[in-house]
Amino acid sequence: MKNGESSYSRFLSGDKNALDELIRDYKDGLIFYLYSIVGDIHKAEEYAIDTFIKLYTDRPVFRGESAFKTWLYTIGRNIAYDGMRRKPKYAEVPLDDAHDLSEAASLEKEYIKDEERIILRRTIQKLKPEYSQILYLIYIEGFDHSEAGAIMKKSGKQVRDLLYRAKGALKKELEKEGFVYEEL
Repeated sequence: MKNGESSYSRFLSGDKNALDELIRDYKDGLIFYLYSIVGDIHKAEEYAIDTFIKLYTDRPVFRGESAFKTWLYTIGRNIAYDGMRRKPKYAEVPLDDAHDLSEAASLEKEYIKDEERIILRRTIQKLKPEYSQILYLIYIEGFDHSEAGAIMKKSGKQVRDLLYRAKGALKKELEKEGFVYEEL
């Protein structure tokens, strides 16, 4: 038996010091291998720790179909891939790289633009169903006239006419609410 196999076998038999031997012998190589996958040394260290935790808690069976090191690195690779798939939606940003948030004017403009979009969507929902559908398809989803026509089963002329009437109805509805949307 090779060193890794014998240490793991001893660990499974109850020798807790054998796991320390495995960590000492394979930790650095495993971290550098995982670093080649994830590109972040801190994440690679985390995944290496998770690999050894998996050995400790789950006690997977080593069948000897490959070298012990190959088997261990495969477990580490799978843990790294699982971790990368479960990445949080928001990445951590170092304070040095964070943008200056003192640009209050641009934040205010974005807020106003978002509010306008909300009002516009609410108003579109008040229109006749086919008006709201054509406006949604063309202006919100970005379909061209032929694609929107295919979806709604309308000819090109019907789409143009419907869009013209829908924009007029939307403009009237927005003016009733005291709002003027400039992009119409």
